[in-house]
Amino acid sequence: MKLWDKGISIDKKIEQFTVGNDREIDIHIAKYDVIASRAHAKMLQKIGILSTIELEQLLGGLQVLENEIEAGEFVIDYQFEDVHSKIEYELTTTLGDVGKKIHTARSRNDQVLVALHLYYKENLGLVKQKTRTFFETLLDLAEAHKDKVLPGYTHLQVAMPSSFGLWFSAYAELMIDDVYLLNAAIQIVDQNPLGSAAGYGSSFPIDREFTTKDMDFATLKYNVVAAQMSRGKSERTIAAALGGLCNTMSRFAMDICLYMSQNFGFVSFPDELTTGSSIMPHKKNPDVFELIRGKCNKIQSLQTEMILITNNLPSGYHRDFQLLKEHMITAFEEVKDILDIFNYAIKEIIVKDIDIHSDLYKYLFTVDNINTLVMEGQTFREAYQKIGGQVQEGTYVPETSKKHSHVGSMHNLCLDKIKAKFPK
Repeated sequence: MKLWDKGISIDKKIEQFTVGNDREIDIHIAKYDVIASRAHAKMLQKIGILSTIELEQLLGGLQVLENEIEAGEFVIDYQFEDVHSKIEYELTTTLGDVGKKIHTARSRNDQVLVALHLYYKENLGLVKQKTRTFFETLLDLAEAHKDKVLPGYTHLQVAMPSSFGLWFSAYAELMIDDVYLLNAAIQIVDQNPLGSAAGYGSSFPIDREFTTKDMDFATLKYNVVAAQMSRGKSERTIAAALGGLCNTMSRFAMDICLYMSQNFGFVSFPDELTTGSSIMPHKKNPDVFELIRGKCNKIQSLQTEMILITNNLPSGYHRDFQLLKEHMITAFEEVKDILDIFNYAIKEIIVKDIDIHSDLYKYLFTVDNINTLVMEGQTFREAYQKIGGQVQEGTYVPETSKKHSHVGSMHNLCLDKIKAKFPK
């Protein structure tokens, strides 16, 4: 069944190419098409297109389909082009002519758009929740390990003293910025596009304020052309937000891979969280973090894909938009999985004691020692040259007792203030 079927056969190769894998992808938005169809049916009854009895029949039919979707029993068979044609077919099979009325005053473009807005809105919320959980785990780890020194690096060269508390809470606070972007994306998709039909509205006296309220959207996308043009714009914005979060997680995963290596040896994990080698029995590979890094980097490329598919399309609907769904939905599912596994694995991290008196870290405290001389009355340039001279001559002896007390430094992490910053 095709919603645009006019009784004309279409070439099978053309049909396969244009349908693509919508049947598999659309399982993810089936629930949301039911939600939108329910709101649409209520609105049609409100404006006199449907009778009260017809509305009750449609709502009953949609409830049956929603139950099947929740139970994992809903299947989009090969004869259907997408989830939208499947749902209308089931309603028509069950209810006869009443089922045929559900498409009144809307277009398939309309259906896809509103279902995606609902899917995006809910899943952005889920990503935020999982980010919050990960954020709190990192702050707990920062508190637990705040007194353990960790060498800080610039250019991958030993630089200045840091701490595991500083390291964990740094990534936690970066995630707050990522949530700001997620919130911006939510605000963009939390606008009801239903009623734009094929992109130019309808001559039916539809009540768009009603459907907006019924589907719990914050507001309408009032202009019907703007509503249709939000397809692509929403995806570009979401891809940027997901990419920002993935950038944070990818860098954190890279740190872990680096710090697990024998040359650093700062952290490790229980054997059951690592993998081995088929020929090297000593190996404990950080595969989970390497895959997190790779998957996050792949998701960061999504924004470029969304831009290239949509950036020079004229106003109105174009079939190019069909290509946005698959990788957007895949990205959401992967980001949720990454957040879950990262949070699960990082709780098992083993933070090692680092001997800061080792020759490896001999110059870790040069800046602190310069600052001590400045506090004793020397100018910074004099102190810098004095310590620099000792380093060059091989006479430098580090003094390691200096504290970093200012806001946000290793001995004043401000974890409570970072936690309070997380968007409510």
